[in-house]
Amino acid sequence: MGTVIKNREAEVVVFRRRALFAGAMILIGFLVLAARFVWLQVIRHEHYHTQAETNRISVVPVVPNRGLITDRHGEVLAANYSAFTLEVTPSRVKHLEAALDQLDKLIDIQQKDRRRLKRLMEESKNFESLPVKNRLTDEEVARFAVNRYRFPGFEIKARLFRNYPLGEVASHAVGYIGRINDADLKRIESAGLAANYKGTEHIGKLGIEGSYESELHGRTGADQVEVDSGGRAIRSLSRKAPTSGNNLQLTLDIKLQQVIEDAFGERRGALVALDPRNGEVLALVSKPGFDPNLFVDGIDPVNWDALNTSLDKPLLNRALRGAYPPGSTIKPFLALAALESGKRTPSQGISDPGFFSLPGVAHRWNDDKKGGHGFVDLYKSVVESCDTYYYQLAAETDIDKTAEFLRILGFGKRTGIDIDGEVDGILPSRAWKERRFARAAPDARKWYLGDSISAGIGQGYNAFTPMQLAHGIAAIANGGVAYKPRMLRQVTDATTGRARMIEPVIDGRLPLKAENLEVIQRALVGVAKEGTSARAFLNAGYVSAGKTGTAQLFGLKGEKYVESRVAERLRDHAWYVAYAPAEAPTIALVVLVENGGFGATAAAPLARVAFDYHLLKKLPDPAVKKAAYAP
Repeated sequence: MGTVIKNREAEVVVFRRRALFAGAMILIGFLVLAARFVWLQVIRHEHYHTQAETNRISVVPVVPNRGLITDRHGEVLAANYSAFTLEVTPSRVKHLEAALDQLDKLIDIQQKDRRRLKRLMEESKNFESLPVKNRLTDEEVARFAVNRYRFPGFEIKARLFRNYPLGEVASHAVGYIGRINDADLKRIESAGLAANYKGTEHIGKLGIEGSYESELHGRTGADQVEVDSGGRAIRSLSRKAPTSGNNLQLTLDIKLQQVIEDAFGERRGALVALDPRNGEVLALVSKPGFDPNLFVDGIDPVNWDALNTSLDKPLLNRALRGAYPPGSTIKPFLALAALESGKRTPSQGISDPGFFSLPGVAHRWNDDKKGGHGFVDLYKSVVESCDTYYYQLAAETDIDKTAEFLRILGFGKRTGIDIDGEVDGILPSRAWKERRFARAAPDARKWYLGDSISAGIGQGYNAFTPMQLAHGIAAIANGGVAYKPRMLRQVTDATTGRARMIEPVIDGRLPLKAENLEVIQRALVGVAKEGTSARAFLNAGYVSAGKTGTAQLFGLKGEKYVESRVAERLRDHAWYVAYAPAEAPTIALVVLVENGGFGATAAAPLARVAFDYHLLKKLPDPAVKKAAYAP
């Protein structure tokens, strides 16, 4: 074996090179660490200091108290109260159903709570905190607090809840609040209000709650709190107090509203009562109604299905969204149009044989009174509601001229009331029919004389809302001056306590001759004194003016209408428009009873109830009410 001769000098050189390389690498490492240290501690100090503070300090939005809603006399219609709620963030819970089963041993979680939570999860983002059960008892809060460690993702929160103490009363007028959905969120963001809604889970959805959301919501505050690594608050650092929403006083007389709704009983319909002197809405009834408290927590599927599928349509605001043929309630307006145009004079009359026919036409348009009304002038045509008079008038009047006059009175367009949901209704004319049947054959688009004759007694294509008729009769009551209907009377600033009255807005001064208006007003008084509603206003103690109406829903093909032989939902609608006291009106109203039959027997008595309470503070006798207003 040969001897290995080591080159000591070469090994030393290699070692030194390796040592220098290792030292250089160590130096570079330290330089990199030093540079990183300078970057983090000097250059990016502010950035990371802010992040650290953000992790340590949480800014929690403080939701403002929602403003109160009261009636004109100060009775509370919508208020707030505080309560504890059990909430869950679904994204933090692996097995939600199992967790709910365990929680049920501590807190009574009912099936309706689970159904509501399931629906909210479908509508909401997975990371949102959602209510499991609201209004926990103190005992339930205590039990959960002891066992909180077992239920990650669940927590107890103190929340403000909306309460509607009168339940269904005036539900369509007051409206309700509900959880903010995607559509609401888009509106909030497009209006630049996202910052003011941080932490807010509810928003006004309907009625006053929806239309005056900007007044009621207030301004969101903020709490700066120090939190631990688990995100739990340790102490409060600073607070920017929220500003409560403004309080709203409505024009409604809620006692009047309650009296009317009670008189309606189980019947479907609407009543709108206005102060003709300023347009204030004294009562806005739509029956049946609904309990707005159902929506505050997030309505559960069972209740929602019951409301949404009911044949009675409790969610439909009939006063603003229901468009119906007006029947004979249109006659005073048509009579006024005839006087203004010169088509008729007060003394000019016709002989009514009980029907109207056109030369060379076999069809007859029958009057409601067999054998006719005899000689009929304009006064008698209104008082006795003579159809033949208006058949003939309609045959002699161009439908476009009629539509033009009725539009001035507010028909066929929204009145502009200060809550959402109002519809236009239908004011027929040649142009309207052309548009409506644009895709039909030319003959279907043509306006026929028969169309005019049907429209002459409030049938045919006519379809108006109760609000439009109330607006029209209020203008007649007020001498031709029409006010825009409104429900807000006063706003009280939550910060200063100052009250701001809402001024009435004149909708128009109708171009009517005083003598013609006086003729119609006198005829309307005659209706209540000696005409079709005289029985309903017997011994009233005041003089009122009104007009009955009965709107047919389907053709009888020449047969006599017998209410008992007609299915309930196919019976005629009953109408009554009126105002009182006749000499200086303070209330004008319209009553609609769906499928109620004759206006004189179904609708006029409800107007009597409203007038008696408004003018005399008189309540209906229970025995009389039971007999007169039973469905």
